[in-house]
Amino acid sequence: MIPRYSRPEMTRIWDPQTRFRIWFEIEAHAARAMADLGIIPKEAADVIWEKGSAAEFDVARIDEIERVTKHDVIAFLTHLAEHVGPEARFVHQGMTSSDVLDTCFNVQLVRAADILLADIDRVLAALKKRAFEHKNTVTIGRSHGIHAEPTTFGVKLAYAYAEFSRARQRMENARNEVATCAISGAVGTFANVDPRVEEYVAKQLGLRPEPVSTQVIPRDRHAMYFATLAVIASSIERLAIEIRHLQRTEVLEAEEYFSEGQKGSSAMPHKRNPVLTENLTGLARMVRAYALPAMENVALWHERDISHSSVERMIGPDATVTLDFALNRLAGVIENLVVYPENMQKNLDRLGGLIHSQRVLLALTQKGVSREDAYRLVQRNAMPVWRGEGDFLSLLAADPEVSAKLSREELENLFDLGYHTKHVDTIFKRVFGEC
Repeated sequence: MIPRYSRPEMTRIWDPQTRFRIWFEIEAHAARAMADLGIIPKEAADVIWEKGSAAEFDVARIDEIERVTKHDVIAFLTHLAEHVGPEARFVHQGMTSSDVLDTCFNVQLVRAADILLADIDRVLAALKKRAFEHKNTVTIGRSHGIHAEPTTFGVKLAYAYAEFSRARQRMENARNEVATCAISGAVGTFANVDPRVEEYVAKQLGLRPEPVSTQVIPRDRHAMYFATLAVIASSIERLAIEIRHLQRTEVLEAEEYFSEGQKGSSAMPHKRNPVLTENLTGLARMVRAYALPAMENVALWHERDISHSSVERMIGPDATVTLDFALNRLAGVIENLVVYPENMQKNLDRLGGLIHSQRVLLALTQKGVSREDAYRLVQRNAMPVWRGEGDFLSLLAADPEVSAKLSREELENLFDLGYHTKHVDTIFKRVFGEC
């Protein structure tokens, strides 16, 4: 976790103190369930809860013990016993390390998912507000980076809203995917721990029992979780790149807010660079990079191995912390985005009316001209305009083959921008359910 790209609420989830507190809760809930089943004395479960809850877990002390034991869970249990006393012998009855580690990891991922869902909600709120603000702000649509046909800036933002709505649903599904608990003991057979203990612990932690844990929770669940983070990161990058292109000097239809006192370049005082969206592009690359090792973690040896462990110690915090930061940065970019409708209009006019070429093509076919001939006629008049030699409407009107089929008035009607925006309400109703 890089402090520069971290937010406190998410980083706290991965703090050692948080992890050890969750480990304790797993052990204490298990002890309570065992006491209710008559497996351990009720008084022992009470002591474990009371003394463990009051304990301040000493991370340095646990690390010191681990340097000897070479085992993190044993080091924690040893330290816990220092707080609990003799009743600590009833802790971890019939359990194995993976019961604690895997259940804790899933608790952390669920908590991280809840933060990420709130982050996505902020992005959605910003996109919706700005989409309605610019619902009818006409701008040029581009394909291959080249002027195509008109759209509106609101429609551009509506696509992003729809995409992040899907991202939210995927995040909910990913949360559900990893919200499982395993308290099944060695190789997952419940030989030394009653399945009812697992059911109790799962309920207390807001999880579900893992149907078959084989000692570890199957990593296909985690692969799906991190793949979801990667897809969300890709959606962030898609929108970030759109803004970066719109901020180019030759385009300048929208740009990141440039605050008082901000500097764009150490060498050139005039620069206003899209640094936030460039940063988002880089962060998206990192989040995507964590998806592959999560997928490679699925294939473990037999009932378990720990080849996944070192991976998850890195990708769990890094992927969630980075995506949390990126989503909030993106929300801020959209909330404060500076939009230039006048530049959008200038860019619409740059090609001398060529953006209406398809309408002319279709109109000619409606007049009985074959599509091939219609395309030839329109392109014949479009290419000089592309080279800066006249305007499209005048050239078409002067072309005898075109004017034989379409009058000047009919041609002028084909150059109406409103034609291209007549279904914006339909799009908005589909995306937002309102207009």
